[in-house]
Amino acid sequence: MQAITLTIRAIGNSKGIVLPKPVLALVGLEGASNVAMTVERGAIILRKPAEPARAGWAEAAQSLAAHGGDELVMGEFGNQNDAGLVW
Repeated sequence: MQAITLTIRAIGNSKGIVLPKPVLALVGLEGASNVAMTVERGAIILRKPAEPARAGWAEAAQSLAAHGGDELVMGEFGNQNDAGLVW
């Protein structure tokens, strides 16, 4: 992609730019409301925010349970010395 010139605009006490919709679509940010910003070797880098660890696990577990896929594979078993344990 060729470089394009954008205007830096005053936004209160800060400055900002408007990112063209085709550019956002090109990098998969057209529906995003947040980006991760870093400065690397004098360049401002915008990236999709990283997904939180284990994102979607709760929903996947609920779906699995709803379809009966959450039963124990090996069944319930104890260790040799568990008989004396009190829970």
